[in-house]
Amino acid sequence: MNITKALFAVVILLFGSNASMAASEEANLYSARKEALIKPLLDQFTRETGIKVNLVTGKADALLKRLQSEGANSPADLLITTDSGRLHRAHSAGLLQQVKSEKLNTVVPPHLRNPEGYWFGLSVRARPIFYAKDRVKPEELSTYEALTDKKWKGRICIRSSNNIYNQSLVASMIAHNGAEATQQWADAFVGNFARPPKGGDRDQIKAAAAGQCDIAIANTYYYGGMLISGDYAQIKAANSVAIFWPNQDGRGTHVNVSGVGVTKAATNRENAIKLIEFLVSPESQLWYAEANNEYPVVEGAGTSEILKSWGDFKPDNLSLARLGELNADAVRLMDRAGWR
Repeated sequence: MNITKALFAVVILLFGSNASMAASEEANLYSARKEALIKPLLDQFTRETGIKVNLVTGKADALLKRLQSEGANSPADLLITTDSGRLHRAHSAGLLQQVKSEKLNTVVPPHLRNPEGYWFGLSVRARPIFYAKDRVKPEELSTYEALTDKKWKGRICIRSSNNIYNQSLVASMIAHNGAEATQQWADAFVGNFARPPKGGDRDQIKAAAAGQCDIAIANTYYYGGMLISGDYAQIKAANSVAIFWPNQDGRGTHVNVSGVGVTKAATNRENAIKLIEFLVSPESQLWYAEANNEYPVVEGAGTSEILKSWGDFKPDNLSLARLGELNADAVRLMDRAGWR
């Protein structure tokens, strides 16, 4: 009897030890994406791997500051944020560590990741031209550069120069056209604004719909979000404009990413890498498209019906790492142009 009890105690001890080990399988994620746009994927990852993901969400810039203040004591293993410009800032601040993954290097195209493995794109967002269908004909449009034409005087809505999406757009133009030509473009482009920049991307589309301007620059996923919002006013505004894909005879339409990196302070490095690899799986990529109208980073991954309805377009294949490198130049250039 004593032997039986002893054996039982050993079994309990072993199982308890294994349970404790299983419970320690986790990854801590700081995410600038809203919980609804990432939590379902994290839950699926946990079901498939047994690795629990502890999620903290917040504003992109606030999370960067939090990582900096926490330093080596940060509990975060991963950072998900929007725009390669922010990913570059995180890398430049020494907040990310290098990752070598054959899978990530195979499925994520080189221009959509840091060349040294400090961050990887998870989804693609395009920033095309939107035009009021009742006031602009698509044949009047061609390139971002052509928006300096005098015919667009007082007809363009766009966010402020503080917006990282616009900073990256200008950085891409510096990379392609040079600083001098981009300065000339920005000077003339600002002169065609219909109003001082204000609001977010949806506000630019709403302004075009309301007749405050005829042209808006915005990311496509905001437009998609308006179409499926269930809000009559947003749906009506979105249906009054259409997408024009600029620069199709040249470099292509400007694109950027939401992306991820493993933090310098990560204590669950291997689990973190497993999560990134899961997030670029075909199933995860399709979920991004259907949940937030973003394009996949993985070639051949499925997409949503809304994205299909917008048609194919040629994206700019500039290395997104360059956008971060040129961010400071872009900001100074926009300031000189009076882009507020």
